[in-house]
Amino acid sequence: MSVHPVDEKLPALKMATTGLQHVAAMYAGVVAPPLIVGAAIGLSAADLTFLTGACLFTAGLATFLQTLGIWRIGARLPFVNGVTFAGVAPMTAIVASTDDRSEALPVIFGAVIVAGLLGFLAAPFFSKAIRFFPPVVTGTVITLIGVSLLPVAFGWAQGPDPAAKDYGSTTNLGLAAATLLIVLVLRRFTRGFVKQIAVLLGLVAGTLLAIPFGATDFAPVTDAAVVGFPTPFHFGAPQFQIAAIVSMCVVMVVSMTESTADMLALGEIVDRPADERTIAAGLRADTLGSAVSPLFNGFMCSAFAQNIGLVAMTRIRSRYVVATGGAFLVLMGLCPMAASLIAVVPRPVLGGAGVVLFGSVAASGIQTLVKAGLEKDNNVLIVAVSLAVGIIPITAPEFYHAFPETARIVLDSGISTGCVAAVALNLVFNHLGRNPDAQDVTHPMEAVPAQPIS
Repeated sequence: MSVHPVDEKLPALKMATTGLQHVAAMYAGVVAPPLIVGAAIGLSAADLTFLTGACLFTAGLATFLQTLGIWRIGARLPFVNGVTFAGVAPMTAIVASTDDRSEALPVIFGAVIVAGLLGFLAAPFFSKAIRFFPPVVTGTVITLIGVSLLPVAFGWAQGPDPAAKDYGSTTNLGLAAATLLIVLVLRRFTRGFVKQIAVLLGLVAGTLLAIPFGATDFAPVTDAAVVGFPTPFHFGAPQFQIAAIVSMCVVMVVSMTESTADMLALGEIVDRPADERTIAAGLRADTLGSAVSPLFNGFMCSAFAQNIGLVAMTRIRSRYVVATGGAFLVLMGLCPMAASLIAVVPRPVLGGAGVVLFGSVAASGIQTLVKAGLEKDNNVLIVAVSLAVGIIPITAPEFYHAFPETARIVLDSGISTGCVAAVALNLVFNHLGRNPDAQDVTHPMEAVPAQPIS
């Protein structure tokens, strides 16, 4: 019996290099939240390094849960899990509201534990929402995921620090463009294994190219310790405060919504559509990973959308490849020096590769929309309005500035708002009442069949 590509085990070298490619694609996203929160607290350099390593370690554990799975936990799809950026704003708000900054992390950890456990219990009920995700909705959400990530790549391309003099300089943009060109050339003119690891090779080549321009900093390697372990409760025992718990529960709902969309997107890409059971198992992995993460000084975990683009581009669909990436993350958490090797890659170089990765996600969404029956006026309206709503936080970041901070956690996520809009509009236009333009929609999970041209 043939093995599905998702369950395929590749040769060791190929598994290692492609797994490392996944880590390179998501590394910046994992380390950014602890750096931001740690800076807000005023952690020492040693504690900041410890917090970053802890987040890498817990991201690896969560990735194992998601890819390999135990019992009914884990989608068993090629998903990378890591710290969700949706939690950064509420976590910094918790820091600001804490009189003694040294107690901020225990308060955050306590809130994440409770939110994770509640999310774990809610996962099977949340997964039932899959029936509200026909192709017109999933295609819109997948497209929004890619479009929402592209500004991240553009920001990386300009440089690591918006306040720096060289931010957006011709050197930084040139390095991003060169990396993008290298990846494209490798994808166009090579074959087989080299073609599949084009992004990793592009990152290595871009990093070497950046050395003469002084854009590659090797200090993280020389300053990093060889061995380190994220000691449980290093920053103190968790504290449980109602306000903090409520804010992190809101983040958990946002995270579960985005993870559901990500699983639907990845299921389409790897030709193993995510059903209700798969989504429930995936959400259990997300939420359990989040609940366990604070024990090792980590934050809330969620599926990383940027790695979907890597799967879409390379067509390497094995979940064991991503599990290997999870092993690298655990290693980095235990060996700060290993983690620092990825940190050497200049941000503009990551930006150049990110354009390909994130653009691939948007392209996959468009491919799904092709199946959605866009010859129907109703479906065109659903896509048009949902995309517009989802793009608001990207094109007008201060659009919701007058809303309460709690509401902005949801509203500032274009993926979440666009997803809610698409689901609601699909129900209104295609399933409520008798609509002559939608009468041939027989099931919420079916695309609208094409009508003959009269």
